[in-house]
Amino acid sequence: MEQTWRWFGPRDDVTLADALQAGATGIVTALHDIPPGEVWSVEAIQERQGIVAASGLIWSVVESVNVSEAIKQRGPNWQRHIDNYCATLRNLAACGIRTVCYNFMPVLDWLRTDLEWELPDGSISMRFEAEALAAFDLFILQRPGAEQDWNEDEQRQAHAFLQRMSGAQRESLSRTILAGLPGTAEIYSLDYVRNAIASYAGIGREGLRANLGEFLRAVCPCAEENGVRLCIHPDDPPRSLLGLPRIASTQSDLEFLLAQTPESANGITFCSGSLGARPDNNLPEIMKQVASRIYFVHLRSTKHESGHDAFYEAAHLAGDVDIVALMKLLVHEERRRVASDDPTPIPFRSDHGNKILTDIGRPAVPGYPAVGRLRGLAELRGVMTAVEALT
Repeated sequence: MEQTWRWFGPRDDVTLADALQAGATGIVTALHDIPPGEVWSVEAIQERQGIVAASGLIWSVVESVNVSEAIKQRGPNWQRHIDNYCATLRNLAACGIRTVCYNFMPVLDWLRTDLEWELPDGSISMRFEAEALAAFDLFILQRPGAEQDWNEDEQRQAHAFLQRMSGAQRESLSRTILAGLPGTAEIYSLDYVRNAIASYAGIGREGLRANLGEFLRAVCPCAEENGVRLCIHPDDPPRSLLGLPRIASTQSDLEFLLAQTPESANGITFCSGSLGARPDNNLPEIMKQVASRIYFVHLRSTKHESGHDAFYEAAHLAGDVDIVALMKLLVHEERRRVASDDPTPIPFRSDHGNKILTDIGRPAVPGYPAVGRLRGLAELRGVMTAVEALT
């Protein structure tokens, strides 16, 4: 398996040298400055490729070629954005990059309610708490119809939660939830998010599913023709947020999207942290069912808080996710592929990481500190080495 490291480009405070010293061989990056729906030129791709190569690493995986809201909504610019998406896939393939992660989460990408949650050992984690989200949804965003998504007890608890918060804490909660896509410094405004949510009112879960199917049927033939493997990232967290549907949260969701096209290019990014944030997801069983279509892997663990609708990101070998069981399945799947004349190693990365040691006080993209991820990658490398030797 290929050990990779996410890098957000030249402005990332965690450097390529850090990734090299952590023991990664492949880099996971994207051209974050290019807006969704626009073409990535060969020249722009090669420029980033050259920067990565000069560090002694290779650009292994794109994360992500973002899907525009016009595509997710099947809006007026749908065909132009589809054509541009295919052009980007062709350009990436021409540069030798053939694993492309994407997601289909509407409006907001992954969401947490606290980016600085201190654990008992002093490390800093990220946390999601439904009560905090309800307080934001009902009383800060004041989303029309929000009260229909929270029962009376949840509304009372959310109001009490809000009353306990200072003005600075409310502002921090808003900034945390309204953050833009990973890799950008954008903070969406409340009005933007209200309007963006309203634009999905007539789409709903089934409509968004149908639009995902249309997207896959439009781009997978191009991906297949160019040897590109597309791999959808699961919803994070895997639940409806702010009235927006989520459609890549469970085993049935993943099986549905794989059934939308006949091309093997239609695949999955298996994210143990995202899928594991839903207690009713059986991760080893899901991995068994979709193993042949897993083209990229994020490994991390979450810990659910007993008696409370909340979770935090635990150390990679702690929490509720059985990383050892998943690694056994991944090693088995990679060996099956090699026996079937597919020598391409499965790329994986230590997804996210808690701030530890010198991470604390050092700037980094939320969830992507240097030392915490180094610890995670080292732990995962140890598990992989042991599993490979013993099975």
